[in-house]
Amino acid sequence: MDSDILKKVQERFAKDRFATDNGAVIEEVRDGYARVVMELDEHHYNAVGGVMGGAIFTIADFAFAAASNWQGKVVVSQTAQITYLGKVKGKRMIAEAKQVKDGRSMCYYVIEVKDELGNQAAHVTSSGFHVG
Repeated sequence: MDSDILKKVQERFAKDRFATDNGAVIEEVRDGYARVVMELDEHHYNAVGGVMGGAIFTIADFAFAAASNWQGKVVVSQTAQITYLGKVKGKRMIAEAKQVKDGRSMCYYVIEVKDELGNQAAHVTSSGFHVG
């Protein structure tokens, strides 16, 4: 992907402060796709030593937002379903959002969240509504 386009997308989504303040970084975007990474540190973990479910959902939701909005569309999340599949064992999470359907007023994505070791953390589905 063109590095100038990626930089503009990253600057635009820097306003998604909850995700970016928690370390989410857009690495790649293209039609119907986004890849987001998050380096993990002590504030991402819960009391029993696992990555907080909210951190996992945040990276997935941010990947959906980047994939569905990066070209200037305005898509808002309508529904999201997350299934937690396993423990994050690495120090980096990766979320890949892939478009399944993009209709006139709605879209549907599947987002897979893994760690850098390949361990599956979650499977997410999300539908969005085209606002503008």
